[in-house]
Amino acid sequence: MERISPKQLFMLTMLFQIGSTVIFGFASNAGRDAWIATLISTGIGIFIIFIYTLLMQLLPGLTLVEWFQTQFGQWLGTPIAWLFPILFLYNAGRTLGDVKDLLITTILPGTPEWIVLGLFMIAITYVLLSGIEVIARLAEMILPVILLLFFIEIILIFGSHTIHFERLQPILGEGWGRVWKAVWPLGILQSFGETIAFAMIWPLTKQPERIRKTTILATILFGMSITIFDVLAILTFGEGTFSSSSYPLFRLAKVISIADFLENLDALGILYFVSTAFFKTTLQMYTAIRGIQQLMYIHNSHLLIYPTAVIVLYLGLTISKSTAEHVFSAMKIFPC
Repeated sequence: MERISPKQLFMLTMLFQIGSTVIFGFASNAGRDAWIATLISTGIGIFIIFIYTLLMQLLPGLTLVEWFQTQFGQWLGTPIAWLFPILFLYNAGRTLGDVKDLLITTILPGTPEWIVLGLFMIAITYVLLSGIEVIARLAEMILPVILLLFFIEIILIFGSHTIHFERLQPILGEGWGRVWKAVWPLGILQSFGETIAFAMIWPLTKQPERIRKTTILATILFGMSITIFDVLAILTFGEGTFSSSSYPLFRLAKVISIADFLENLDALGILYFVSTAFFKTTLQMYTAIRGIQQLMYIHNSHLLIYPTAVIVLYLGLTISKSTAEHVFSAMKIFPC
């Protein structure tokens, strides 16, 4: 059986939680108070993940789908358990839709959608065929590079003299109402709630006693990183642009301008997004495949990879007709 280390679990968890959030403004509907909503969402998210890991400890060695079968029996537990692989497949298709919308509206205008997503899915399929250990080792190489680029971008933004601290004021000038609307449900369900998918991976982790600490630490670092980028976006664009822009954190890289030499580093934002979206989609598909494999008692999971890739590719191509429709469905219709 394949195994991953707690360090690799940390890398995978953080990449999964970042996902497409690195481009879309987290809790942007809270305006200049988005950073407060992000911190509150992180705190509640940590509590939710604590509950997830508590359930894992009460049912040691079992995956998410096995929890329901064990507690509710085959007749009731199995139909409930099937909801999760279906949800993971839907989320994978939605993440793929994020890739389609951003790439085609920014750096690849006019490129057929099926070519962009088809190539993306080929790479994901290849990694899935390699197994969770290869995915984890790849995460070990990619995450430090992304964090380094995050740090460099922060320095370059401050060096571009676009920061105006008065744009954060007045703090809570419109009360707590819009902050709580940003926190629930999307702020909690996005990234934090989705971490339930890792209940399919936790039984594969060495030193299971370290899973809770590792996962919560990754969540804290993710929450702090997104809070920092929200603050930078507000300080740079102001409340109006930050709230109305579809990709405020992607636009953040475009404002970098130092000595008329380092300018329009939008490729940096694309690099973040493609890398983290790749891992999120891969892990969503992996957990869905593992869940279906256990529910259908299939010995070889490779038999499920190709049909799953076709389903997710179809969802990514058809899940929305425009960026506005895609964002609306994610925020209003099915916020998870």
